[in-house]
Amino acid sequence: MIGIRRMIEAQVLGLTGMALKEIDFERPKGEPGLFGPQSAIWQVHGDFTSMLCGGISALLLQMLHPLALAGVWDHSRFREDILGRLRRTSQFISATTFATTPDAERLIAKVQGIHQRIAGVDKDGTPYQASDPALLTSGARRRVQSLYGFPPALQADGGQSRAPEDYFRESAEIARRLGARDIPQTPQEVADYLEAMRPRLRCDERTREVAEVLLSTRLPGRMSQPVGRVMINAGIDLLPEWAQEMLGLSLTPLQRRTTRLMVHGVARVLRASVRNGARHCAMRRMTEA
Repeated sequence: MIGIRRMIEAQVLGLTGMALKEIDFERPKGEPGLFGPQSAIWQVHGDFTSMLCGGISALLLQMLHPLALAGVWDHSRFREDILGRLRRTSQFISATTFATTPDAERLIAKVQGIHQRIAGVDKDGTPYQASDPALLTSGARRRVQSLYGFPPALQADGGQSRAPEDYFRESAEIARRLGARDIPQTPQEVADYLEAMRPRLRCDERTREVAEVLLSTRLPGRMSQPVGRVMINAGIDLLPEWAQEMLGLSLTPLQRRTTRLMVHGVARVLRASVRNGARHCAMRRMTEA
């Protein structure tokens, strides 16, 4: 059984930023990072299943924004390296949540530098700049809504420790450090913000191509294929109904019920198997000080 657990853990960590091995989450001892272990953001971001499902949902939602889509289309190697993109996104989220303050600030500065180099015009001739505060705010709030939207009953603690206002406020701090401004900081403010954004969103052939690449990605490992399909369906399930309709990805009622049941089982197995994720390592940094 130990061998099976370790095999599952290795496959899971191989999909995350941990595979890049660029951040030491266990040292220096006693350094709480930007938020610390009692924060709501540690609770939400510490669960692999909800992070993966929420991450898929956030990426699909992001591709409906024409300027965000243009940045990915023009400056990303998503066709050749979608897994690398997922790992780098995972690394940023885990580092800004669980790493020491110097490591978190270093990665934020790195991403800011990348954003400064990403600019162009979308297919309609509208200029975009990845460092634009409004675009950063849009991306951050879509991601937060998706990550927090994972059903509380499927969280490792049943959602008992999650404080919505605290989580939205803490995640807003990361967005602020990246350069976002006028950031909605409560669940209702975020919902209102996303509703106000709807008229600007669209789904065209480029949106569908990026979505197809994401949804057809073959993950490494024998167990990853069936589990990956469940996670993808769960990510679709997390999308607002209007976004599912725009993308043409709506699940049938039977698919929805089956997906939720299967995610519950997968989540229990993964939580029992993964013992060296970013949160586990960060907790050792704090408790073994």
